Amino acid sequence: MTSPIWVAIDTPDIERAQAVARKVQRHVGGIKLGLEFFSANGRQGIRKMAAIGIPIFLDLKLHDIPNTVAKAVQALRPLNPAILTVHAAGGRAMMEDAKAAAPAGTKVIGVTVLTSLDASDLAAAGVTGSPHDQVLRLTAAAREAGLDGVVCSGDEVAAAHKLWPEGFFVVPGVRPANSDASDQKRIVTPRQALDDGASILVVGRPITLAGDPDQAVRAIEATL
Repeated sequence: MTSPIWVAIDTPDIERAQAVARKVQRHVGGIKLGLEFFSANGRQGIRKMAAIGIPIFLDLKLHDIPNTVAKAVQALRPLNPAILTVHAAGGRAMMEDAKAAAPAGTKVIGVTVLTSLDASDLAAAGVTGSPHDQVLRLTAAAREAGLDGVVCSGDEVAAAHKLWPEGFFVVPGVRPANSDASDQKRIVTPRQALDDGASILVVGRPITLAGDPDQAVRAIEATL
């Protein structure tokens, strides 16, 4: 059975990224590579990581006019990522075009509300209601646009799953019990996230900064 744990490798250093990926590859579902890695290493860097033989979650959170996002996704097609993110706030047409441009096997996922944001952050941006309200609004929009699922925090995944039972739910900001929250404001334990409907769990620093990343993964798996 494929592990629901995906490791976020947030570093511009490709040799470090490869080292972490090789250490954890036997016990994780895949690895998440985001803007930091992509900006430093580009498509060639993604290819080098994929050559390790591990599924790639390309977390670029694309957000632009529909035509631009569609062309960006087309440019990424040769990488054939397992998962690709766009911002659900980009609107229905943008999400529809992103999904249409993606490879058939790629899950296109809508980012709802970043786990670094809370109600005061949303209010400052002019968004009414709580993060929970906004996540559900954007989850409904992503479903209507034909995406495969959404990214949301563990605080909202149960309600989002109830709204979209067949959706694919990516939960970041997951922290094992007694670990440092870092810059995340809305966090849950891995077990709670899965119980509430998460499809995959994204875990970064508790694994990548551990003395033995593979052991850290296995310790988290033991709680599941």
